[in-house]
Formats: sequence, C-alpha cells, structure tokens
Amino acid sequence: MTAPEGRGIAASSSFSGISDLSGPAETFRILHVSTGNVCRSPMTERLTRHALTHRLGLAAAGGLIVESAGTWGHEGAPMEANAATVLDEFGADATGFVGRELLDEHVIRADLVLTATRDHRAQVISMGHSAGLRTFTLKEFTRLVRAIDPATLPDPLDDGVVERARALVRAAAALRGWLLAPSIEADEVHDPYGAPLTYFRSVGEEIDQALEPVVTALTGLAARA
Repeated sequence: MTAPEGRGIAASSSFSGISDLSGPAETFRILHVSTGNVCRSPMTERLTRHALTHRLGLAAAGGLIVESAGTWGHEGAPMEANAATVLDEFGADATGFVGRELLDEHVIRADLVLTATRDHRAQVISMGHSAGLRTFTLKEFTRLVRAIDPATLPDPLDDGVVERARALVRAAAALRGWLLAPSIEADEVHDPYGAPLTYFRSVGEEIDQALEPVVTALTGLAARA
C-alpha cells in the first residue's frame, strides 16, 4: 500500500482480538504493524489469534492480547475483502475488524511488535519508547525464534504463557546481532493491496508459515492436527 503524501508516522491502534476475553490480570500484548492496517497486519493479527486459541483454548489464551495498526493506517476502515476471504479460508475470524493508525500509546503498551517490513520496523523504533528491543519484522522474529532452545524458556504450565512470552522476546533480542538475514527480502512480507485474491492467498500462506514457529514457541505447544 502506498503511503499518502504529506502525512507523518501516526500512532496506531487496531482491533484487539483476545483482549476482549476475560483472563488473567497479567497480560502480554502483541502488536502487528503494516502500512494501511487493512491487509497484512489484519491478516497477521487474526491468524495469530486463531492459532493461539486453537492451541490454548479461549480461557488460557486470555493473557495474550493481539492487536494491529498501520503506520499510515486507514482509521475506521474495514479489512480489505480479499484479506477477509483468505482469513475465512484459514478458518480464522475476520468479523468486526476496524483499521487504526499507529499511535505512541500502542507502542508503549506493546510487549512485542511484529512488523511486515524493515521499513515498518524502523518507523516503530523511531517513535521511541524503548521499542528497539521488542520490535522485529515478523520473519526476523521467526528466524530468531527457531534458534532458541525451548528448554531454556519458562514452562508455560508452571510459569504461565505470559512469562514464557517475555523470556522469548528477551532471548530473540539477544540473538539479533548474531543471526542476520541472508538477504533483505528474507525479512519482508510484501503488500498485496490492490492485488488479486490469488496473491492475497500467497501472502496469507507466507504469514501463516512465519507464525507457526512463533506461536509454538510462545505456547510451548505444537499445532494440533
């Protein structure tokens, strides 16, 4: 999605998925960021929610709050129809989404920020709020998570998924300078805005594949067949 001219980096918010559920007082907030918050970040948000709920159940997933926003967010806009179609094909819930523009408050309260591209990552970090150690591109975080020994993370049954999630982010940040991307493209999820449904499907599959090891690491549970 091409950013409108003459606008600066706004602050974002987006639909909070699991945050609407009653759960433990202690929470871990995941913020997905793209450009318009109508294609990539909504798909990533809802696929994350779907995967977490599938593995943990609604009640157990209550401590993990999933949101999204856009650096040039279409405030109040619905999700793109093709993005909603892809989510439906994955069995994820696309209803009730409202696009939001990225705000300082969303970065401040996020425990983990996952962006579609390196440019989005740079924009989030440029907002300050000590965001550098908890902001990654989605694919960058996937690469780092794959290198972390799950045995070194808190047990989700004994310590809870929130404590495990916080430890995972710390471990990924510590590895960032050691595990570099083989190419710039390796860390990017390209924008499908305006593209046909087939391209949205390929982006949805790309996002889903990147999320699988992340959700496994967060929950300590592999995907159920």
